[in-house]
Amino acid sequence: MALRLHIEYFPSYALLNIAGAVPQIDLFEMTDTQWEDGMALKLHGARRLTMRAWEALKASKGAVVLISGSAALDPKPAFAAVATINAAIIALAKAFAEQGIKDGVQVNSVVPGAVMTGRRRSFMEHWAPEHGMSVAEAMKQFPEKAGIARYGEPDEIAGLMAYLVSREARWLTGASVRMDGGEIKGI
Repeated sequence: MALRLHIEYFPSYALLNIAGAVPQIDLFEMTDTQWEDGMALKLHGARRLTMRAWEALKASKGAVVLISGSAALDPKPAFAAVATINAAIIALAKAFAEQGIKDGVQVNSVVPGAVMTGRRRSFMEHWAPEHGMSVAEAMKQFPEKAGIARYGEPDEIAGLMAYLVSREARWLTGASVRMDGGEIKGI
């Protein structure tokens, strides 16, 4: 049954670009090397991987999903590099999508908001004491301050990505799909 589901609902080749952890350092404190390292990992890594897989994607009429992040839509000085690189990921996905229309490759991006991952937990464990609060207090305050009911779960993002590479979503290309619990209030 699982094999049949895979054959019927998913393209034979899907690339999910998820890697990247850009440091959340203030705009005026981040070094050029830190900026370049963030670009190399998240933006250039996704670009290089997608380019290397492009011929296989073309041959299989495959799909690509690039992960960005909601900082791209609401940049702040405290995480300017994250916002800038995430915005570049969205633009990169749009460029690949344009080529994908010609080559038969579906390309979209996902813009998740605050998802409770190990990386977020680790960030909170360092951030909370620096701001005079417990980790539990910091974890509780963030959703409230962000105007969301709760953190997202990794499985929710994975489910969206699975849909984006499914047969049902084949006409969806060049989209930047935001899944953030309502955090970004703009259109």
